[in-house]
Amino acid sequence: MAARREALRVAGAAVARRMNADQSDRCGPYLPCPRCGGSARYAGRRDKVLTTVLGEITLSRAYYHCERCATGFCPRDRALGTEDGSLSPHVLRMVGIVGARVSFQEGHQLLQELAGITVATKQVEREAERLGDQIMQDELQVTEPDNSEELPPTLYMGLDGTGVPMRASELVGRRGKQQDGSAKTREAKLVTVWSAEGRDEQGVPVRDQGSVSYSAAIESAASRDTDKELSQFAQRVGREAARRRFQQAQRRAVLGDGASWIWNLASELFPNAIQIVDRYHADEKLGTAGKAIYGMGTDLARQWTHERCTELKAGNLDAVLSALGAYFTVKEARECHNYIKTNRRRMRYDLFHAAGLCTSSAVEESGCKRVFALRLKQGGMFWTVHGANAITALRCCRLSGRFEDFWERRAAQRRAG
Repeated sequence: MAARREALRVAGAAVARRMNADQSDRCGPYLPCPRCGGSARYAGRRDKVLTTVLGEITLSRAYYHCERCATGFCPRDRALGTEDGSLSPHVLRMVGIVGARVSFQEGHQLLQELAGITVATKQVEREAERLGDQIMQDELQVTEPDNSEELPPTLYMGLDGTGVPMRASELVGRRGKQQDGSAKTREAKLVTVWSAEGRDEQGVPVRDQGSVSYSAAIESAASRDTDKELSQFAQRVGREAARRRFQQAQRRAVLGDGASWIWNLASELFPNAIQIVDRYHADEKLGTAGKAIYGMGTDLARQWTHERCTELKAGNLDAVLSALGAYFTVKEARECHNYIKTNRRRMRYDLFHAAGLCTSSAVEESGCKRVFALRLKQGGMFWTVHGANAITALRCCRLSGRFEDFWERRAAQRRAG
């Protein structure tokens, strides 16, 4: 390790000497000001300490000052992509990787232990969120379909939401599920698209490896009839559908847990898609009703629930509703009855299975865990909406396999600018 540190120090010093010997970044006595368009005057050279993969190096850069807007800039910073910070592009990329996976404190430790680079915890947070902001802007602009792979016959879309713990300042005036009516979380919503052409030994559809993509944010899915534009989350869903060519697939299915906002959105954006309530959510509802009717942990509750779930899977919904109706005075049975009656056409599991369709939203449930729970819902974490959305964007980009493409676009934009 000592030899490695010394080798990096020597390499860093060599790079710094070579770059500082090149003063071609002085492009005459005046340059156009990138901020106001005025004339910026050359005002000597300024040093900047830059954190690189070789460690810290000191760079000398030509400095131009604009009297009109009282700001200055260094052309070399723009060329190197360091105008907004003190991290080299590759170190920033490393910060993005650790920031997407672990807490900012752990990211600071990993960079130091594995790469020998010291980036303060607060700087890891600041730069990771800044990179997430750039990914959010990129996500808005890049919606072209991915035509590099063959479009599968069936595409699935899952929609779900989960609470993310927030700072108190982000919860003022918001109602929640606490006993006093207050909230501790804000709902983050996730859209997932995948294919499942493979089958297991029982013939059940299996998610195709590498086919899952994610897009998520703390956004509203609500909209009024008078609104001229779709809700923020509906627009996000539309962009992800465009990228994945969802509408071009021969068969399209939307899966969810039964929440009304899911079906409202699906009906508005994809009126011809098959709507499926996740069967395991329906089984869970029946299990809750069985426990309320016969008692927690009793044999009668287990037997009753098993019979109802068997009927549900076979598509015998009339029998299920009749069995629940016999206990309509029990709150849980009544709620389950209404749940199944409302979503009846989305619970034709016998027909769905015969057509070879997925009836489980396990991919979406897993997505909520991968995107949110493993990163944003750890002990002691409380977020701002901006911070949570930035890290969510960064994490979705990584999990969807789009980070390298984003990085290449970012580098190309820097070169062009």
